[in-house]
Amino acid sequence: MQTYQILVVEDEDVTRFNLRNLFEAEGYIVFEAVDGDSMAEQLKLNTINLVIMDINLPGKNGLLLARELTANKDLGLIFLTGRDSDIDKILGLEIGADDYLTKPFNPRELTIRARNILSRISQSRSETVQSVVSFNQWTLDGNSRQMTSPAGEVIAIPRGEYRALSLLIKNAGKIITRQELIKEMTGRDLRANDRTVDVTIRRLRKHFELNPATPELINTIHGEGYRFVGTLD
Repeated sequence: MQTYQILVVEDEDVTRFNLRNLFEAEGYIVFEAVDGDSMAEQLKLNTINLVIMDINLPGKNGLLLARELTANKDLGLIFLTGRDSDIDKILGLEIGADDYLTKPFNPRELTIRARNILSRISQSRSETVQSVVSFNQWTLDGNSRQMTSPAGEVIAIPRGEYRALSLLIKNAGKIITRQELIKEMTGRDLRANDRTVDVTIRRLRKHFELNPATPELINTIHGEGYRFVGTLD
């Protein structure tokens, strides 16, 4: 059985100590960093599966550092923020974070979310044969988790976006609820005022919709969810 390795990036000593104890008690191997430089060093030295990072860090903040992390398709990211700000949360999701929690948070909830993300990463890694799907002259490759545009541009997409788009395409023409999408993307249930699904769909639309404000491939079904109405090649 794999023992996952978690990196806690937090400059506040007590919080970092408590997070380390929390996850070590759950059986994980835990490393620590206090800023972007020490985070980069730990990532070089260890095979990290999940980063739990505070947004408010000295030097580069978590939002800037996240851009350096999300290119790794086998690395999960949870943001911790002391700011109960929708802007921070949306920016984090836009960058490609898997989840976020606002301080103070329930430790049990954090461990559950971490376990769900790690399970999803493990599942994605074990799926050695992925189909290549084409729609409206676009190609979605599950092995590389990349989309290729009609002009030949290759775009890497985060794990959550890939899972959401795959679910919609597999159920083309059917309404997929936000609950179904969040479950596929993160393994958790939809929470009140949760913008994760909407932000993910918005990011996807920016890739292939000529005008994201009037989408032609992923329709919003108000009060219900989303529906893929593109043409499968």
